[in-house]
Amino acid sequence: MKKIIHTSDAPDAIGPYSQAVVHNDLVYCSGQIGLEPESMEFAGSDVASQTIQVMENLKAVLEEAGSGFDKVIKCGIYLDDMDNFATVNDIYGRYFDQQPPARETVAVKTLPKNCKVEIGCTAFI
Repeated sequence: MKKIIHTSDAPDAIGPYSQAVVHNDLVYCSGQIGLEPESMEFAGSDVASQTIQVMENLKAVLEEAGSGFDKVIKCGIYLDDMDNFATVNDIYGRYFDQQPPARETVAVKTLPKNCKVEIGCTAFI
């Protein structure tokens, strides 16, 4: 049986999807973009501001599901420009300073609301 996860500490979904779904003690977090939950506006126009907000959004969703960054097993990072890789990697690394999860990072043509970065993850409880 699946359990839908929602927290007001992360932005509401901007489409027909859930912030996360728990099934068999795994948390499948939808991709987060750098929207502030209260205003649904971007935390900033630069990739650093958006990445910090993305990670804080993921943190809130993981915590609501009874998990955390220490239990993340896989992440997917999507960038609007691979030139932003070093900045995103640096900020991301602050949240996974020990035993980081598996991941992929790809550049894509466009992202939702023309954001600069989107990150999703899978974790255990």
